[in-house]
Amino acid sequence: MRQLWEELRTLAQGAMEILYHSVVIALSAGLALALPSVASFLGRDFLVYWSQIENDKVALITIEVAVAVLLIACTNYLRRSIRDRRLAEMAAHAGFTYFFSNRNGLTESRIKKLKQTHGLVRNIMLIGSTGYRTFVDPEGDLHDVLKNCMEGKILLLNPHSDAARARARALGHFDGGNEHFLEQVTKSIRFLKQLRTAQKSIKLKLYADPPHVKLAILGDHIWLQNYHPSLDAHSMPEYVFHHNQDELGLYRLFYQYFIKRWENPEIPEYDFETDELVFRDSAGNVVGRESFSLEGENTEAAVLN
Repeated sequence: MRQLWEELRTLAQGAMEILYHSVVIALSAGLALALPSVASFLGRDFLVYWSQIENDKVALITIEVAVAVLLIACTNYLRRSIRDRRLAEMAAHAGFTYFFSNRNGLTESRIKKLKQTHGLVRNIMLIGSTGYRTFVDPEGDLHDVLKNCMEGKILLLNPHSDAARARARALGHFDGGNEHFLEQVTKSIRFLKQLRTAQKSIKLKLYADPPHVKLAILGDHIWLQNYHPSLDAHSMPEYVFHHNQDELGLYRLFYQYFIKRWENPEIPEYDFETDELVFRDSAGNVVGRESFSLEGENTEAAVLN
């Protein structure tokens, strides 16, 4: 079904391009054919019409008002164009590339296609909550991207932390008790284990503080969403920043943010072999291990993204 939708979308885009070129050709031909008539009107008929209305005060006032309105409209258009150009230049300097304010069917398809293009055979760096809807669900934006990446570094929220319980409480997802939240984290870990079995270089760390941003670094592009205190991240706008060669944009800022989080010794790494959290010091030496349970404990549940 998805393949059929993509084929129909490609066919529609091709048809629109053909229609656009046909309209441009038709307008060009029409203008070319109309030039002799326009020249004749300006050379002869215009003077005749003007001699008839030059003494008509109502007609002159009407023309003056129309010209004034046209000048005002043109002036406003120029002002908006200059303002929009400045905003476009600022966005270009910041590396701002795309903005998606909502997620309807067409937007979802475009977002997924762009992420697949940006992350194809690249190193993936991700900060999320449970990761389930992001990369475990086959319809997730990064499902295929992560399966075909070169290396993956992933930061997820520890489901046993106070921050996870607080977010669950803020979103009001207590109906299913403990199962939903831990189930999503468990499926995310199992999915990552499968990728490691397929010889993928995957590392996972679990942070315990409240989530602030959902961030995905896909090669030269960064996809960013805000974790609203009481709203699902899936409903929040999504921003895309590109890596500028002059390094004046925000890509470098968010990249450094991820690196700082990833290298934070307070955030333990998940050991896929022993199902333990491994704590290291600033030099990278192991200073402790803690068993991590994927079974139901006294942790409140939430369906988080």
